[in-house]
Amino acid sequence: MRALLIDDERRARAEMRRLLEAHPEVTIAGEAANVSEAKEMIARERPDLLFLDVEMPGATGFDLLDEIAGREQTPAVIFTTAFDRYALRAFEVRAADYLLKPVTPERLKAALEHVRTDDRSEPQKLPLDQFFIREGERAWMVRAVEIKLIEAEGNYARLHFGENRPLILRSLQTLQARLDEHFFRANRSQIVNLRWITRMELEVDGAVRAVLKDGTEVIFSRRQSQALKERMAL
Repeated sequence: MRALLIDDERRARAEMRRLLEAHPEVTIAGEAANVSEAKEMIARERPDLLFLDVEMPGATGFDLLDEIAGREQTPAVIFTTAFDRYALRAFEVRAADYLLKPVTPERLKAALEHVRTDDRSEPQKLPLDQFFIREGERAWMVRAVEIKLIEAEGNYARLHFGENRPLILRSLQTLQARLDEHFFRANRSQIVNLRWITRMELEVDGAVRAVLKDGTEVIFSRRQSQALKERMAL
């Protein structure tokens, strides 16, 4: 896989080179510090993948994509930026992934896997440690550890993170399939992030009442209470 590094910061390009040393399947075909250089290099090198910054002198990464749109063969794009405010637009242009600086080896590995499996057809999919969430015109890049609770509302799910409560068209079953082992099905309508639990109490009927860091209380069904007790050795 031939890739171009497009970023106006030399240190950022050097850091990406260093990270890519762990991925011999990726060959760095060249570097560009602005959109003008990138256009020429794309025409000459015909890369498979662009690691693309957003804010650069003279023109943005999105301007570059507009310039090369419609070509017979366009490269996959992984945005690399220090700003999360461009996430919505990035996924609207079908970026394979959106990496926030400083980029970690784990996120880079996941992004490259997206490129290999052509995840551009489903741009909302992100690795299990990070999610792109959209509600109307609002969008968030959220780490899984920040999500404390997920509640079913009909065919929708309401995610609780920070002060936000977006409602998305996903079932709890679909979401749970993409969450890590710290997310536990409390009952038919709630999934709780066990990392957020500060206290657990046993009810008279044996059910578990969990208190989250923000004071939210979640009552586990009797069946799930037993499963939780076995897992937590209560």
